[in-house]
Amino acid sequence: MEQKPNNRKKINPFFCLTIILGLILIAQLFLPSTSSKEKITYSEFKQLVKEQKISKAVITGDTIIITPKSNTGLGGKELYTLRVNDTKLVEDLENSGVKFEAKNEKTSLIIEILINWVPLLLLMFFFWKFVFSKAMNKMGGGVGGIGKNKAKVYAENEIEVTFKDVAGQEEAKESLEEVIDFLNGPGKYTEIGAKLPKGVLLVGPPGTGKTLLAKAVAGEAKVPFFSLSGSSFVEMFVGVGASRVRELFREAEQKAPCIIFIDEIDAIGKSRDNQFQSNDEREQTLNQLLSEMDGFDSSKGIVILGATNRPEILDKALLRPGRFDRRVIVDRPDLIGREAILKVHAKDVCLNADVDLKEIAKGTPGAVGADLANIVNEAALRAVRNKRNQVLQEDLREAVEVIIAGKEKKDRILSPMEKKIVAFHEVGHALVAALLKGTDPVHKITIVPRTMGALGYTMQLPEEEKYLVSKDELMNQIKVMLGGRSAEEEVFNIVSTGASNDIERATQSARNMVTIYGMTDKFDMVALESVQNRYLDGRAVRNCSEETSTIIDEEVLRIIREAHKEARQLLRDNRDLLDKIAGILLEKETIFGDEFMNVVCEKYPELRKEEKKESKENEESINLSKESEDTNTSKDKDTDTEAMSKTAKDSCDDEFVEIGEKKSIELNKNSEE
Repeated sequence: MEQKPNNRKKINPFFCLTIILGLILIAQLFLPSTSSKEKITYSEFKQLVKEQKISKAVITGDTIIITPKSNTGLGGKELYTLRVNDTKLVEDLENSGVKFEAKNEKTSLIIEILINWVPLLLLMFFFWKFVFSKAMNKMGGGVGGIGKNKAKVYAENEIEVTFKDVAGQEEAKESLEEVIDFLNGPGKYTEIGAKLPKGVLLVGPPGTGKTLLAKAVAGEAKVPFFSLSGSSFVEMFVGVGASRVRELFREAEQKAPCIIFIDEIDAIGKSRDNQFQSNDEREQTLNQLLSEMDGFDSSKGIVILGATNRPEILDKALLRPGRFDRRVIVDRPDLIGREAILKVHAKDVCLNADVDLKEIAKGTPGAVGADLANIVNEAALRAVRNKRNQVLQEDLREAVEVIIAGKEKKDRILSPMEKKIVAFHEVGHALVAALLKGTDPVHKITIVPRTMGALGYTMQLPEEEKYLVSKDELMNQIKVMLGGRSAEEEVFNIVSTGASNDIERATQSARNMVTIYGMTDKFDMVALESVQNRYLDGRAVRNCSEETSTIIDEEVLRIIREAHKEARQLLRDNRDLLDKIAGILLEKETIFGDEFMNVVCEKYPELRKEEKKESKENEESINLSKESEDTNTSKDKDTDTEAMSKTAKDSCDDEFVEIGEKKSIELNKNSEE
């Protein structure tokens, strides 16, 4: 008969003994020795002596222990009372025939120490053993293990992510294929004397898939994968981070070949050149990391992958050859990349046969992988809410708008006058955009309020990806932003709070023209601001004097005034179109791009011909770009061009809602003060 395994936990005898000893010590320390005796007053004691009811009395330093006679009704009890200074006590006891004796309670010094200190010390020891030590173990392995490595270790068969699960980052995958090839077969590299880069730094905006790429490398190479965050090295105790780095590399050497992935490496890799702020713990951790990267042999097959979106703040020693000497840019995907990412996230979603993911990709310029995954998920949730088992194209379109502008706010009811102002505001944007060259086509105009504060918005979708924007195009985009306020002024002769975000974006675009792009005659091509945190907020830092800043403000004001004047003049010349389209919008609440352009082309039929011509040219350029991508596996990107493209996209049209850093949808918020 097969014996069943005993799953009961074995009782630790040492633990039981400790509990019993502790209880005994507590009883001895805190329970008085007279706890089994009954206390009486000294007066009652004297009365019992007088009545001859006591057979024996034991006199100690502080108390008198009394043994009553058996025939008095108190037999079997032991009484005690506190001793007082009574000179007649001995005489009274002798007269009553009471047997009495005195006892000396003084003990030796050794006995006093044993009684008073040893139990306390034992209690502290067992408290440390069973309480404090367990708490320290949870924080990192007790006193001796506080610097224990906290990395999550994935075995080679536990990682199911491969390059098939990563889309839109073909250049990054190509750069990492060499690492995979080395881990799979290092012999051909060592034979020729080649050494693989010890560290590869993944750089890019948040949500682009840096962590996913690192896991995919481990999944393709079929090697163990150590994953941890840069912040997990740093603790309040100095030296803990350095200890964890040593432990990490020691374990990695035991499991080589393997991959160590440190996410958000800027937490420990910040530059040490700051004289005013210093962090000994972080600097020690960084020094230990630098030492370990120098110390291990790259031929063992240990590859370190780091990820950050702030490469400009990393220490120069960390980026030198022999450490993180290869940088892989994980940038925002282009149109083809966004479509591929949508296909990856939609493979497990029941899509209708009519779903066109390319349309969604066109409508989300600047979106990263995390944004696109969220769009697909929101579309699936909407399909479930509508009790459908398939995701339709309208679900995906609505998901884009929900994520960007929020849900329709049904409880916000505008007054007829407010609704009219919002309608003319939005049509002002759209009409200026339609009548100017170099602007994105209008896709949708609506005056339905949204939960993110927009009382209406105008959606513009680019027909193609733009990486260069001219001065004239930037000026036209500023005019589009100011078209809403200009329409309000032209029709109602009022100034409302609805254009606050329009003004903010127009001002920023104008400032970029002056300080970054060198598009003014006054400053020529002088860089007056520099962009920092390119992969995060991309804020500009001033590099000029106060006097120059005053002149910059004057130039920005001149550009804004010029754009405002031209936008209002354009609307004044086309007041009939403005009134007609605003009337249709008030009636329907939402107008799509085709209907809007049909009304505009009734007055300007040449716009239809130009639209068809531009569409044909765009298709040809897309086809040519696809062919070039097939023949050229890599492409170089100019940093200045990327900065230009980003800021130009940021400056596009009125209140664009941001997906990442670039803007895709114009939200002309008529927000309430």
